[in-house]
Amino acid sequence: MVWSGTWVAERLGVELVGDAPLRELLGLALRRNPKRAHLLVSNVLGKHVPQSPRVVWRAGYDLGVRVRELLGPAEARRAVVLGYAETATGLGHSVADGLGVAPYLHSTRRPVAGVAPAGGFEESHSHATSHLLLPEDPMLLAGPGPLVLVDDEFSTGNTVLNTVRALHARYPRDRYVIVALVDMRAPADRDRLTAFAAEIGARVDLVALASGRVRLPDGVLEKGQALVARHESAASPASSSASAASSARPPEPAPVAEPGDAGAGRRPTDAPSVRRVDLAWPAGVPDGGRHGFTPKHRARLDAALPAMAERIAEALALPGPPGTGGPAQRPDGGPEGDPHGEPDAAPPRVLVLGFEELMYAPLALGVALEARGGADVRYSTTTRSPVLAVDDPGYAIRTRLVFPAHDDPADGPGDRYAYNVAGAGFDAVVAVVDSVADTPALHAPDGLLARLAAHIPHVVLAVVPSYVPEPGRVPMLSEPLRGPAFSSYAPEEVGWLLQDLSDVELEAPTEEREEAIQSGGAHYAESLPVEYQPTAQYQELYHAALTASAARIARAVGAVTETVLAERSPRPVLVSLARAGTPVGILMRRWAHHRHGLDLPHYAVSIVRGRGIDANALRWLAAHHNPADVVFVDGWTGKGAITRELAEALEDFEGFHPEIAVLADPGSCVRTYGTREDFLIPSACLNSTVSGLISRTVLRADLVGPDDFHGAKYYRELAHADVSGDFLDTVAARFDDVADAVDADVKELLATDRTPTWAGWAAVERISEEYGIHDVNLVKPGVGETTRVLLRRVPWKILAQRGAGADLDHVRLLAQQRGVPVEEVDGLPYTCVGLIHPRYTRGATGADGKAVTRG
Repeated sequence: MVWSGTWVAERLGVELVGDAPLRELLGLALRRNPKRAHLLVSNVLGKHVPQSPRVVWRAGYDLGVRVRELLGPAEARRAVVLGYAETATGLGHSVADGLGVAPYLHSTRRPVAGVAPAGGFEESHSHATSHLLLPEDPMLLAGPGPLVLVDDEFSTGNTVLNTVRALHARYPRDRYVIVALVDMRAPADRDRLTAFAAEIGARVDLVALASGRVRLPDGVLEKGQALVARHESAASPASSSASAASSARPPEPAPVAEPGDAGAGRRPTDAPSVRRVDLAWPAGVPDGGRHGFTPKHRARLDAALPAMAERIAEALALPGPPGTGGPAQRPDGGPEGDPHGEPDAAPPRVLVLGFEELMYAPLALGVALEARGGADVRYSTTTRSPVLAVDDPGYAIRTRLVFPAHDDPADGPGDRYAYNVAGAGFDAVVAVVDSVADTPALHAPDGLLARLAAHIPHVVLAVVPSYVPEPGRVPMLSEPLRGPAFSSYAPEEVGWLLQDLSDVELEAPTEEREEAIQSGGAHYAESLPVEYQPTAQYQELYHAALTASAARIARAVGAVTETVLAERSPRPVLVSLARAGTPVGILMRRWAHHRHGLDLPHYAVSIVRGRGIDANALRWLAAHHNPADVVFVDGWTGKGAITRELAEALEDFEGFHPEIAVLADPGSCVRTYGTREDFLIPSACLNSTVSGLISRTVLRADLVGPDDFHGAKYYRELAHADVSGDFLDTVAARFDDVADAVDADVKELLATDRTPTWAGWAAVERISEEYGIHDVNLVKPGVGETTRVLLRRVPWKILAQRGAGADLDHVRLLAQQRGVPVEEVDGLPYTCVGLIHPRYTRGATGADGKAVTRG
């Protein structure tokens, strides 16, 4: 067979050198382009050359399998595939099929009202350069996992460089994979990409079916332009041949025949007709990757494809699948076989013709139709790229149909093209467009359908509904708040996945809050207690406690951090449960940097008992980090309510580990902890002034919408009393002192059965019944939780372990200030337990249980 690049090679001296498959994969053509006259025409892309749909899809799928093997299972799950409009939209989608677990997005030249661009870039050698990125979920490109960029050819690498440069500035990541059918770069282009990868500090791999070079003699651009001009001027506009001049317009429009019309099954000798077929496209499945296409979308589409292929076959009156029996019909309505009745005539030739960027949907339909049997199916698409057509076996573009754009393009009207369709011997064509392109221009006398009907006996129109994201359906989530704008912590210490409600009046008197909470009139997270202002005596106790316990805290910080690094992830993403977990998360981050030189990401998120964790915060984390690396951090466990709350909340989010890492686990509720002793953690003694001046989190419907992070306040006015930094510095200063003890602790921890016993929960249930409370939520075990009761709630009494020492000095002082009795008991599994006033009403004193109204 004659190579389809021979004509160009002989006239311009263009050479294609490289791997053996290159000539099978590529032909050559010429185009009117001021930057590059020659065009590499792929035989397996499905754009210019009609090809078996299975061959086209398999080329991309196999590349995707190679990418999956290159990345490995874990990285493949984090990957996002990005294809280039218009030629590689179907190829990129097929690559995503090969990866199997990756979402897909392609760039587009079609702006969509209501969808804000998440980026864009330029294509240097194309006739139409601007690419938009319009994902429905703007976080799709924000994750740190590998970005897989797919184009039909990798010629100079400029397009990829422009893309990576634009996206890396906004969404930096450490790995990119470039996928192309052919890699045709010159050595200088390869060196440029290598240097660029080093510049941004990322790994860049390339996967291609074949590689080689295009050798261009001097002056080839000018010679090619002159050759194109000469052949275009020689083509007769009035000619009706099926070659370069097959763009001649037919004198009459092709009538559209709805199902059931008499014209729907006409013979080739009858007037041309177009029949519309209802695909019954599955609702909610996007027509392609313009706004993103997920593995769940893929599964739904795959399930619907056989039935859609059967509808097309019925509209074409194709023979039944092999073995089904019964009379078969040709696409023109006649009996199977040739006109003379021979039983073994060739099957009808059917072209499935896609539309510009709409490549994957028609490809998938073509693959399903081909798999069904009963027809020789080919696939290609229309294009906005003007290419010279020459009716020569040694030239890649034999014929050309020209018709006006029919989708009201943003860059204005213009000609569009279908190559190698006229004169190719097709018995039928299935034109597949999206609903945006199903316009009067499509059906006009000079439109695409009329052009097709002039050369192909049977034309079927299949319209795929254009997918348009619902306005505001997946909004852009805010970036984390950081100090000094929000909190007194340094910006690198923690990012708060919260919204700032500092200007909202949220505080209410403690007694009013307690009555509303216990009566069911309000949830505790809908308001804030008035911030406790410690007396001079209390502050002295706090500082004494910090001095006495700094080394013990540092040791627990080291133990829990080293356990996380050993068992959970070598580079964990620390996510503190605001706000008690935040100082602990910062200390863990400091330990990792001090001992190992690690700069760990650290965020604070809201979790609310009875309401769950902030789902939008989880979505943000999943978009920016591998969920498997996320380690949730809290200060301590009491009875384990938040531990259970977190595990339940994460059931709807794949990849996150539900266990919390805590400084102290007196309740025996987790496996990852620094100690199981119930001791004083001085950060529990105060509220915002030891937590970056941030309030407890707030979740209220009128303030926090479905697409918002939970809220919190920044108490800037308390800066004079802020000891947040001093607390951290005092503990961190003891890291070296406890290093040897930490190493011994960790060795013992890693060898110990740390299975939670939930002893704390059992103790709370027992205490709740013994004291007639009958509500475990009103029993707060441990030093930290008891302190919270005294600072925020209406306490009834404090149970203290008999003989407890200085760890309870601040508790005794707070209890004295509020008139709350402290009852020493034997056999208490915690140092102390705080009991909230049961069935509280403002008639109760907060110290006398007799005033409690029992119901």
